[in-house]
Parts: sequence; C-alpha cells; structure tokens
Amino acid sequence: MARYTCSFILSISIDHLQPLVVELLQDCDLEIQYYTPDYIIAREIPGNVSFSKLVKAEVLIDKSAATETESRMSIVIKNEELPLQVDNHCRQMFEFIKQTIEQSRHWHLIESLAG
Repeated sequence: MARYTCSFILSISIDHLQPLVVELLQDCDLEIQYYTPDYIIAREIPGNVSFSKLVKAEVLIDKSAATETESRMSIVIKNEELPLQVDNHCRQMFEFIKQTIEQSRHWHLIESLAG
C-alpha cells in the first residue's frame, strides 16, 4: 500500500478552511465521500486508472492548534498499489495535491512538511 503524508500551516481562519479544502479536492478530480468540520475523505473518480491505483485522500484539520489567523492541517494520500517504483501513481497524485494546496490563492502557505 502506497502512503504519503504532509502537514501544512496556513494563514487562514479555521472557519474558512474546510469549505475551501473541499473545493480544492474537487478541483483535483477527487470525489468527496465524507466530511465533518475537521475531517474530509475524498477519492479519485474511477475510470482513468485500475481499481488498485485509485487514490484516497484524508484531510485532518487541527482545531486545537488554530488561531484567528493560522490553521494547521495534515493530508494522507494512499492507495492499494504497492510502491514498487518511486514515481508511482499515488506519489504523482500526492505531489499534485500538495502543490495545489501550497499554491492556492485562498491562503498563504506558512509551512509545509512532507513525511
């Protein structure tokens, strides 16, 4: 199973973050399966890659560390594909989603830490 994670600190109010992240994931061709104010699950829309390569994204918004101007969130991008190659489909989607978050016009990126 391929799995990639990243944490972000963003300059945006916690109240505005969740709807913008939902919109961002949809813009990345992911279908929202479930969401609450601090947790979002989305998956890649079937049709372009085999079932085992379909990516699932989990976003955790950390309300406990939020201030009026800063919010923290973490993403986990995973699929059932064995990461036998460094440049696998899951890694490509992770890099695409990470870059989309980092370059979003809706907030200013303060810090990102990929793990």
